[in-house]
Amino acid sequence: MHNYEIAEYFSLLAKLMDIHGENAFKIKSYSNAAYTLDRLNDPLEEMTPAQIAGIRGIGDALAQKIVDLLATKKLQLLEDYIQKTPVGILEMLKIKGLGPKKIITIWKELGIESIGELLYACEENRLINYKGFGAKTQQSIQDSLNYYLQNQGSFLYQQVQDIVSQIENALSIQFPKERHQVSGHYKRQMETLDFLDIVTTTTSKDLTDWLQVKGFTCETTPGYLSCKGPDHFELRWHVVEDNRFFIQDFSLACSPEFWIAWQELPGFDRTKIFPSELALFEQVQIPFIPAAQREDPAIIQHAKTKGLNPIIQKTDIKGIIHSHSTWSDGLHTIEQMAVAAKEQGLEYLVISDHSKSAFYANGLQEDRIRAQHKEIDLLNKKLAPFVIFKSIESDILNDGSLDYPDEILDLFDLVIASIHSNLKMTEEKAMMRLMNAIENPYTSILGHATGRLLLSRKGYPINHEAIIAACAANDVVIELNAHPRRLDMDWRYIHQAMEKEVLISINPDAHAIDGFEDCAYGVLVAQKAGLTAAQNLSSFSLAEMMEFVSYQQAKRN
Repeated sequence: MHNYEIAEYFSLLAKLMDIHGENAFKIKSYSNAAYTLDRLNDPLEEMTPAQIAGIRGIGDALAQKIVDLLATKKLQLLEDYIQKTPVGILEMLKIKGLGPKKIITIWKELGIESIGELLYACEENRLINYKGFGAKTQQSIQDSLNYYLQNQGSFLYQQVQDIVSQIENALSIQFPKERHQVSGHYKRQMETLDFLDIVTTTTSKDLTDWLQVKGFTCETTPGYLSCKGPDHFELRWHVVEDNRFFIQDFSLACSPEFWIAWQELPGFDRTKIFPSELALFEQVQIPFIPAAQREDPAIIQHAKTKGLNPIIQKTDIKGIIHSHSTWSDGLHTIEQMAVAAKEQGLEYLVISDHSKSAFYANGLQEDRIRAQHKEIDLLNKKLAPFVIFKSIESDILNDGSLDYPDEILDLFDLVIASIHSNLKMTEEKAMMRLMNAIENPYTSILGHATGRLLLSRKGYPINHEAIIAACAANDVVIELNAHPRRLDMDWRYIHQAMEKEVLISINPDAHAIDGFEDCAYGVLVAQKAGLTAAQNLSSFSLAEMMEFVSYQQAKRN
C-alpha cells in the first residue's frame, strides 16, 4: 500500500469526523497525519512500528492504526464513520468546492442527503440564504455537480437532447449521403437513458475511423458498435443496409413487449423491404402509433379498433401553473415572470410561492401573503387581459394537514399541496399524509406526488391507484411536475387517472423565466400516456381556467 493511499484514509477520516461534529483536536491530528504521510518519501510498509511512531506528528496511537491498516487494508474507525454516514454525503466529498463545513450545512440544515437532491436545491436557489453560500458559490457548486453527474454514465432526457443535436449535425456534415436515425429509448421519449441507439447506413469502418479521431473508444459487440466518449455515455451504432433501415429503427423504437406483439400480427413480414416507417403500419392495416406510445402492446388493438386520440403538444400549453418568484426562492419578480409569459403568447400565470414551513426557501408568512396579493392585484390591472392567479405551494405537514389555517388558504385562487420534508416514509405514513391533504377542501392540485428526483432519489412509496381514486372523489388535479429531474407523477399511471376522469396538470415548477421551457419535458412523457390537451389543466384557456378557479373556490364551502 502506497503512502498516498494511507494518507487518503486519514484524510477521509478527518473529514467525516468533522462532518459528525467530533473533537476538533482529534480531527486536526488525523488531518495533519494525512498531510505528513502524503509527503513522506520512505515507504511506510517498509518501516517498523517504532519507525512509524517516530515520524513527527504521528506517535504511538496513530502508528498502531497505520500498522493495522497495512496488515488488513482496513481502518476500523473509518469504517465505523462510513457506516453511519449516508452514501450521498460520502459522495459529496468528491465534489469540487464542497468541504466538511458546507456539507454539514447541506445535510443538517437543508436535510439533503444525495448529489441529485443538492443539484435540484441549487436549481431552486436553496443554498444562497445560508452562511458560507452565495450566488457565486452556489453556481460553482452547481457546475461541479453537473460535471460530476455527466461522468456517471446515466443521463436525463434533457441532458441527452444536446448530445443528440450535436450527433445529428456532425453526421449530416461527415456522412451526408447516408441515412441516420437516433432511435431506441430516446425516440420513445424515456425519462432517463443509459445509452443512445443510432441506426445508420454508414459502414462500421468509416464510423470507427471518424469516432476514434473524435476521441471515442469503440468496441464491436453482437448487434452493434459500442462507442464511448469522455463523458462515458455509450453510443450504440446499428449499421444496416439501406433496405433494412426502417425495420431496424422500428424494432429499436418499441418496448420489447410491443415488438414481440407486433411480430405476431397477422400479415406482418419482417423480411419485406419497408420504404418508410409508415409502411410498417400499412402492411398490417394499423393506424400509425407514435414511438412514444409503443410501450404496452394493448395499444395495438386499441389503435386498430378505436383509433388514437390526438395527444397533447407543447403548443397546447396555454398558461404556466406552479411558478416561484423572488417572494420565496425564485430568481425573477412576479412582474418579470408575468411579462415573459405574456410575451411567449401564454394567457395566464399561476404564482405558487412556497409556504411558511419551507423556511429554507423563504416561505411566505401570513403578512407577506397579503402584501404579495396587493402586488398581484396591481399587476393584473397593468397587464390585462393577461391574468396572474394567486396560489401557494402549501407544505403537507406530518399529519397531512396544510400549513396555513383555513382563513389564509381561502385567500388563494388555487392551492398546490406538496410534501417537501421528512421524505423517508413508509407507504402507510406517506399515504396518510397524502390522503389527508387530498381530502382537504382547499387542495386544488396535488404537487409532485412521490417526491422523486430521477437518478437521485426514488421517492416515497405510494399506492397510485388509491391516490388517483381519492383525487377523483375530491376533485383534485394531479400535477405532472415537468422539471426534467422530477417528471412526477410517473407517466405509467396517467392512463389510470384519465380513466377516472382526473385532470393532469403539466406544471414547470419554474424558479426562473427559463424554467417555463420545462413544460416541454412534461409534454414528452405525457404523450407516452396518451394524454390529450382536454385532460390537461395547463391547456385550459383563460376563460376555462377562471371557471375552474370558481369551481375550486365553491368546493371549499
